[in-house]
Amino acid sequence: MSETYEFTKEELAEIEKIKAKYPDKKPPVMPVLWLAQTKFGHVEPEVQQLVARTLDLPASHVYGVVTFYTQYYGERKGKFVFDVCTTLTCQICGGYDILHHLEDRLGIKAGETTEDGMFSIQSVECLGACGYAPMMQITNGVYCNNLTTDKVDKIIDDLKAGNMPEFDQIPFPQHHEDESKTKG
Repeated sequence: MSETYEFTKEELAEIEKIKAKYPDKKPPVMPVLWLAQTKFGHVEPEVQQLVARTLDLPASHVYGVVTFYTQYYGERKGKFVFDVCTTLTCQICGGYDILHHLEDRLGIKAGETTEDGMFSIQSVECLGACGYAPMMQITNGVYCNNLTTDKVDKIIDDLKAGNMPEFDQIPFPQHHEDESKTKG
């Protein structure tokens, strides 16, 4: 039996507010997909069809957005999705080592979900934190930077215990004037 996907009256009112922010009908697709994914946990084809109907857009447009951006889940994922950056900087700093450690630890490969539905792993393109490589993002939210295998193990154990790691805040380096220029 397949699920029926529908928006509530309140969600439709929110979608109308989103649509009102844009002069064209295509741009709202991203925030409406986000609303749908937040509600359903994914944007499988049936959800994409709902978004397309709701926005009066071709299904192909919605599909194109879902398949272009890694933050939209075109298939069901685990409760926690590890997006491991494997672009050049993270790769050089051990991104693939982290990816393979996660695969070994969880017994799945990138693109798969654990049998209990708790974890999924994805190899993704740049997440914009190259200076803190290797890094990953958890379920489109928390960034975990400067990863080591021990840090990854702790993250997994914490999530299993119901504790989401805090956002890894990295301070910007402080600029200090060259003292030789200020001495007279």
